[in-house]
Amino acid sequence: MKKGTPLVILGYLAICLIWGSTWLVIKVGMESLTVFYSAGFRFVLASILIYGIMKIKKMSLDLSPVATRIYLYAGFFSFLVPFGLVYWGEQYVNSGMASVLFAVYPFCVAIVAHFRLSDEILNKTKLTGMIIGFGGIIVIFSDSLAIKFDLMETLGTAAILLSAIIQSFIVVMIKKDGKQLNPFSMNLVPMAISAVGFILLGIFFEDFSANKFDMAGVGSVVYLGVFGSIVAFTSYYWLLKRVSVLMMSLVAFITPILALVLGWVFYNESLTTTHLLGSVLVLTGLFISQFEIFFNKKTTN
Repeated sequence: MKKGTPLVILGYLAICLIWGSTWLVIKVGMESLTVFYSAGFRFVLASILIYGIMKIKKMSLDLSPVATRIYLYAGFFSFLVPFGLVYWGEQYVNSGMASVLFAVYPFCVAIVAHFRLSDEILNKTKLTGMIIGFGGIIVIFSDSLAIKFDLMETLGTAAILLSAIIQSFIVVMIKKDGKQLNPFSMNLVPMAISAVGFILLGIFFEDFSANKFDMAGVGSVVYLGVFGSIVAFTSYYWLLKRVSVLMMSLVAFITPILALVLGWVFYNESLTTTHLLGSVLVLTGLFISQFEIFFNKKTTN
C-alpha cells in the first residue's frame, strides 16, 4: 500500500458520508430557514471559522496573481453561481431528477480534464465505469424521472445541468493551477464571496422574518457550515492534490446512495429493491473505474 493511502481513503469516505448527509440536513433546515439566507448563514459561519483556524495556525493567505484568480473563479463559479442554480432549479425539478441531472458532472469533468490535464486522458475503462455508474443513478431514481413538458421545469433542468458544467471547468482549473495553495486558503475567500452573495440574494428576494432560528434551523447551519463546508471542502482540496480529478468527481455517484440510506434511517423513507440494484450498479462502475483513475500518481503527504 502506498504511503498515505489509508488517510486518502479515509478522507474520501468522509467526504462521501458528509455530502451524502447534507441533502437530509438541508431538508431539515429548509423547514425553518429560507433558501438563500440558509446558504448565506452556512458560508458566513464557515468563513469565520476558517479565518480563525488560519490565524491560530499562523497560516498566510496566498495573494499572488494566480492564487487570487483561482479564489475569485472558485468563489463565483464553484460556490455562488452553481449553488444558486441548483437551489433555484430544485424549485421546479424533483430531487430524484436533480440527482440524475447532476450525475453528468463526472462526464463533464472527464471531458474537460481530457483536454486540460495531460495525465488524465479519458479511455474505455474510465468511460465504461462512468456509464455503468450513471446507469445505476438512473435506476435508483427511475420512479422520479417522469418528463413533463413544462417551461419552468425545462429551465430548472437547464440550471442544474449548467451548474454541473460550470463546476467541472473550475475543479479542473484548481487541479491544474492550484497545487501550491493551502486547502484552508482555497476555502476562505471563495466561501466569503459566497456568504456575501447569498446574504444579498436573501435581502433582495426573501423575507428575513420568515426565518425561524429554532433548533432545526440553527443546527442545520452549524452542521453544513462546519462539516458540509469546512471539513468536506478542505478534505476535498487536500485530496485533489493526491488523486485524479475524475475520481473526486465520482463522489457525485456515491452521495445519492448514502442520502437514500440516511433518509431510510432517519426519515423512514422507503428503501426498495430498485434502490439496491441501482446502488450495486453504481459501486460496480466505481470498481471498474478505479483501476485507471485511483492513485494514478504517487501519493504524497
